[in-house]
Amino acid sequence: MSAETTPTNRIRIAAAILMAPDNRILLVRKAGTTAFMQAGGKIENGETPVAALQRELSEELGLTINQDQAHYLGAFSAPAANEPGYTVEAEVFRIALTQPVAKAAEIEEIVWVDPLQKVELPLAPLTENYLLPLCKEFMPVAKL
Repeated sequence: MSAETTPTNRIRIAAAILMAPDNRILLVRKAGTTAFMQAGGKIENGETPVAALQRELSEELGLTINQDQAHYLGAFSAPAANEPGYTVEAEVFRIALTQPVAKAAEIEEIVWVDPLQKVELPLAPLTENYLLPLCKEFMPVAKL
């Protein structure tokens, strides 16, 4: 087994595509980092991805979500934005927000972006290469 495939070089996370009623999505930047990404975090031993997401969203943004609000989109893998040499393995969910968010814990900045427009921010590989493109698949078609 090479170093690139060693389980210790993988970080299991749960991440959320948080959508506002106007179809913008929320990205966060953690303190001491430069890349914007989806909110979420590491899945602890014995924790389900949804439970990890509920815990992380509460800690990071003051959100309380029910399990049925989290629509599973799939598992994705990409280089970790903040831990060189590591890969994130993300269980990704879409959540339609119905409540305000406020940065908390390690979150230094939050931004709302339109996934149909070019985002001019430094993005985590998972966000840039997989999750923003994925958003286009479930965005409503603009009416002319």
